[in-house]
Amino acid sequence: MNWHNRYLQQAAWTRELRTYLFKKAGLSSAYSVLEVGCGTGAILCDCSLLDGDYSTRAALHGVDLSAAALTECRIQARGTLLARGDARYLPYLDKTFDITYCHFLLLWVKDPLRALVEMKRVTRPQGYVLALAEPDYTARVDRPLEIAWLGKQQTESLKKRGADVGLGSRLAELFYQAGISILETGVIKSLDNKTLNFKEWENEWEVLETDLEGIVQKQEIQKMKHVDELAGRHGEHIFNVPTYFSWGQV
Repeated sequence: MNWHNRYLQQAAWTRELRTYLFKKAGLSSAYSVLEVGCGTGAILCDCSLLDGDYSTRAALHGVDLSAAALTECRIQARGTLLARGDARYLPYLDKTFDITYCHFLLLWVKDPLRALVEMKRVTRPQGYVLALAEPDYTARVDRPLEIAWLGKQQTESLKKRGADVGLGSRLAELFYQAGISILETGVIKSLDNKTLNFKEWENEWEVLETDLEGIVQKQEIQKMKHVDELAGRHGEHIFNVPTYFSWGQV
């Protein structure tokens, strides 16, 4: 599994939203920006492009628990300032950043409220905290019905690996509890599932196969993949996990 490619795929899902929110938050005029859970740099490398949709001349910082991800990030997002650390104990002084954000992170944090409190702590007064994407797998929809059980198995696999699979639906409440004044919250516009995007579809099945390794036999997965492909060619494929965003001011 090429995780950087996966993170690029996820970043593509939220590009339109990020362009909107980063403009609202004043990214172009910010002095210092932090991504918590920066991974391999899929979003930081976008921010560092001065001719991009939401480019900035700010000092870009990233923090992640994974040393391997940070090594990749140094290659993909050159010029960013990286640190290894836990979202619950950010290695930065109070009131350091104009904008602090995360992307598909909080569902993996054992104490997401503490992580948001930390994000607020390191953000300057009148600065912004953004959670760009947090899914709610408990409300996922899979079609055709023959493959829906695979989706349930994948959700259970994520839970066993430590994910809070329903966090997205509680994101706004967590912002409130953290003392962040919410400016906007909602569900990210879902992708068009009626027209089969073969590359996107292949990526999703690669992730599914990775998550179900050792849980569902490979031949059964391949059988269901074929069923799904046929459904997709007839406009009957649906894969939708409601994914929430929230942003607010400190």
